[in-house]
Amino acid sequence: MIKSRKLPESVIIFGCGYLGTALAKHLLNQGVKVGALTRNAEKAADLRKMGAKLKTAYDQAAIEVIEGDLDSNDWHERVEGRYESVVNCVSSAGGGLAGYQKSYVDGQRSILEWAKSQSIRSYVYTSSTSVYPQDDGLLIDESADTSGAPATGQLLVESEVMLAKSDILPKWYVLRLAGIYGEGRHFLLNQIREAKGEIPGSGDYAMNMIHLEDIISAICAALYGEAASDVYNITDDAPTIKADVSAYLAEAMELPKPVFNPEKVSERLKRRGGRMPHRYISNKKAREAFEWSPKFPSFREGYASLLNL
Repeated sequence: MIKSRKLPESVIIFGCGYLGTALAKHLLNQGVKVGALTRNAEKAADLRKMGAKLKTAYDQAAIEVIEGDLDSNDWHERVEGRYESVVNCVSSAGGGLAGYQKSYVDGQRSILEWAKSQSIRSYVYTSSTSVYPQDDGLLIDESADTSGAPATGQLLVESEVMLAKSDILPKWYVLRLAGIYGEGRHFLLNQIREAKGEIPGSGDYAMNMIHLEDIISAICAALYGEAASDVYNITDDAPTIKADVSAYLAEAMELPKPVFNPEKVSERLKRRGGRMPHRYISNKKAREAFEWSPKFPSFREGYASLLNL
């Protein structure tokens, strides 16, 4: 939950996947003028339809949709509106490290080049807690060393540093997001439903999670521009281990308690290097600086909402 404060009158969102689309809808509902850049033509059409419906319903906000590749500068001249704030919540373009370079590093560079000709009040960038390589089971905060991050994490850090070193922005915020779940994003739920009693991998590593709605509230808290420019972890109040989350979900769905098989590695985990780091991530800095707290303080409240418990 956040205090009642004033959002910018206009926000442009770069990257309109799961998070960006939900954020656009929320801002439109708040009467904010929204710009949205996406490389996906189908997503662009959906955004235009959503904007048209909301404008009819509220007669307040419109949405400007731009199609293009973020890492290219071709889209710069096609942005017709003037925007107070930027949210860069792009996801990987696929293709391994090359996709990360294209989306996060080259994309960040392109936005900052465009911003030189704008009057941007605040810039919010959603990075990831995957930049933390720690594996000792301790609680860590934003001061934790990221030099040992995997190659994908190093590219994220590079894009963060690029933003922090920019001298054209009054305020900037790097939000390192924990594992995202929410409406329409049910990977663990589906894994348990389909597991037939067995889940690949280990259940004793840390899970740091954040509900989609709480990410949106944190982004809005940053958009007020009252906190100091800095890096902030966005995660819930109660990091846990995968075995506990899985046991809770299995019981809630009246399924057998899953058994983990460390000898097997899921395809999803293979793409992440074969294992997950074991560390618990603190959200204290964001809670204090933004006067923000998650609506869903732990996975229990979040999944109870999704399962209508």
